[in-house]
Amino acid sequence: QGCRQRGQGYGRHVTRIGMQPLMAFPDDDRRAVRGVLLDIDDTLTTDGRLTAKAYTALADLRNAGKLVVPVTGRPAGWCDHIARMWPVDAIVGENGAFYFRYDHDERRMTRRYYADGDAIAANRTKLEAIGQQIVAAVPGASIAADQAYRETDLAIDFCEDVPPLDRDAIDRIVGLMTDAGMTAKVSSIHVNGWFGDYDKLTMIRHLFDEIFHVDLDAEKARFVFVGDSPNDQPAFAYFPNAVGVANVRDVADQLMSPPAFVTEERAGDGFTEMTSRLLCDEDLGN
Repeated sequence: QGCRQRGQGYGRHVTRIGMQPLMAFPDDDRRAVRGVLLDIDDTLTTDGRLTAKAYTALADLRNAGKLVVPVTGRPAGWCDHIARMWPVDAIVGENGAFYFRYDHDERRMTRRYYADGDAIAANRTKLEAIGQQIVAAVPGASIAADQAYRETDLAIDFCEDVPPLDRDAIDRIVGLMTDAGMTAKVSSIHVNGWFGDYDKLTMIRHLFDEIFHVDLDAEKARFVFVGDSPNDQPAFAYFPNAVGVANVRDVADQLMSPPAFVTEERAGDGFTEMTSRLLCDEDLGN
């Protein structure tokens, strides 16, 4: 739990100017919301687990007719399961490397990648070698347990299944990835690196254009993005009604683009709080 609260000096629990309490979300804007995009780790989950309350909140959004799209750094193997099994309309995975959408009526999965198959295959050997170099150079760092299920990126664990590393070690991992020509982003549990200039927002835009046929530039105020980490910043900056769960304050000193609003509760409880606020005019039959 310590790493998820930025133990060992990682972050200083500073409140960034500009993040308003969730209750400041204007009612007219709230009622106009068409959908919710959400990070998973430490936004939907709490201490590494998906609680019944948070999963119910996810289902409540979908039952209320909202588009629901997780946007995560988690691997393709997980995303295939989530697209099929969770109450979601699609999922963006590996920090924007792809989106998956499962059509239950046609029993068909749509998989759309940023890079072509040849490039993905060519990068796998390089990712493996870079991962071994990083683990050798940064004591305590480890290849993430979910790496075997990834298709496009390298995930270095700094606190999920290892004792939490300090800020200097995390910065060292980022630096080694950058030196290798990779894009590197820090989540609440991993440093993710990949070859390419995409991010979560890049693939969100492709998804909304190609699958949902939504002009996102015109409609972005009607979609809420919920997150907690520095790698969520492109979406925080783009969506005017972005929401951070309370633990986003732990990394406020690293955010050039904070979310507009912040919940009182942390992690999955914060996501549930956001859902309750968004649907407070809805009769969910509870």
